[in-house]
Amino acid sequence: MAIRSETARKTTREMADDGRPLYSRAKAAMFDRIRSGRWQPGQLIPSEAEIGRELGVSQGTVRKALDSLARERLVVRRQGKGTFVVEHTPEDVLFRFFQIYEDDGSRIIPGSVGVTARTMLADNRQRQRLDLPNGAHVIRIDRLRTRKNRPFMAETIVLPRARFQGLAERRDIPNTLYDLFQQRFGILVARADERLTAVAANKETARDLGLAPGSPLLRIDRVAYALDERPIEWRVSLVHLDGAHYTARLR
Repeated sequence: MAIRSETARKTTREMADDGRPLYSRAKAAMFDRIRSGRWQPGQLIPSEAEIGRELGVSQGTVRKALDSLARERLVVRRQGKGTFVVEHTPEDVLFRFFQIYEDDGSRIIPGSVGVTARTMLADNRQRQRLDLPNGAHVIRIDRLRTRKNRPFMAETIVLPRARFQGLAERRDIPNTLYDLFQQRFGILVARADERLTAVAANKETARDLGLAPGSPLLRIDRVAYALDERPIEWRVSLVHLDGAHYTARLR
């Protein structure tokens, strides 16, 4: 009985009337199960009826809340199987977070070469972008992304060392990182904000990409956030868009 009482009290707290619509409160309660790890990546979650009974709401309210979580790509529905917590795979990561396409619309599947990783004291800019305190350390990953076996993107990735212990020492840093973040470090990338600007290639980047200095590049400045809304990655990509383009989907 004590366990049931505590569960009931927790559910009451989760669903407390704070002025939000009922489905929004149900969504927040389910989101908390994902964020806390109670619902694990790839896990089949309870049915709408079961969740409704637990939260004391109708199946329609649960369905509306799950629709919202699905739009945010935190859960995925599979016909005839049920609803699952999203699990990052290399294919999922490329589909969701890599928006460079060939001009004919076909997907670019980038490779990685020249990967280096090192730990360093965060500078002012890195602390600002990742919301880190003075004295924090970061992991910096530099690599070239390839297209048709030729470099077309120079990429720098900065991560808070405290959340990715041991990553800099890995010899096999994979082509896609977000699936590694989830599987190895328990961090699900929930969203990312990007800033796009046009820049000219400096001598170093031009050399790495086989271009003339001053060649036009697309600069993609991305900050990725975990479920707890804390920034966990700052990534700057310098892209040579020869016969390719960036696609933004507005919904």
